[in-house]
Amino acid sequence: MLGGVPAARRRPNRAAELLRAITYGRVSTGRQAASGLSLDDQEETLAGVVEARGWVHVDHVTDPGLSGRKMTNRRRLMEALDRLDRGEADVLVAAKVDRVARSTTDFAKLLDRAEKRGWKVVVLDVDVDTTTAAGRLVVEVVSAAASFESRRIGERAKAVHAVRRAQGKRAGQPPLLPEKVRRRIARDGAKGQTMAAVARKLNEEGVATASGNGSWHPSTVAHVLRSVALDDELAGVRPRRRA
Repeated sequence: MLGGVPAARRRPNRAAELLRAITYGRVSTGRQAASGLSLDDQEETLAGVVEARGWVHVDHVTDPGLSGRKMTNRRRLMEALDRLDRGEADVLVAAKVDRVARSTTDFAKLLDRAEKRGWKVVVLDVDVDTTTAAGRLVVEVVSAAASFESRRIGERAKAVHAVRRAQGKRAGQPPLLPEKVRRRIARDGAKGQTMAAVARKLNEEGVATASGNGSWHPSTVAHVLRSVALDDELAGVRPRRRA
């Protein structure tokens, strides 16, 4: 789990010591042969970076043939993060950001975990390097982008829920009213029956409301008529004229 990590343990001052690095590589199924993405390519590139910086290469770990859709699916990455938390290494190094995170938000959580636990992150393709001041500035930009992404997702979800409510539906669930009942109300309205008359007839016949409790009212009928009209509009169905 990337969020909710306890505060960092006090680590020895390694300013004058060699940093210890764990490098990480991953490929998705079917992408092994893609240029610059194979496990061998990643390992060679990362080993060169560690050597060029004079760091100690503690280990190279991989998650071959795994989708990045869920962070928890990457068992070896999770193990590497735990080792970094325990102080067995000081830096996580990866070639591409999509190797270690599936979204900007996930990457921001990873960076936050590193900050709290006192280890560093280097990702080559996005110039993230929290061992330097410039790299830490990039982290602030990533965190801001993650916050923006989260707000946008929330706004889109609210918009979808509003449309579904207008259609007489609950988010992620089928319509509250059976389609047969909704269409019956629409037909009665198209015949010129008043909403009060439609509501009275539904109550007399014992037809359940959307909530399953209470009685039908003209306002309830009006809500159903609006939702049916919206469904028809989205489907390109022309409204029926009253006889």
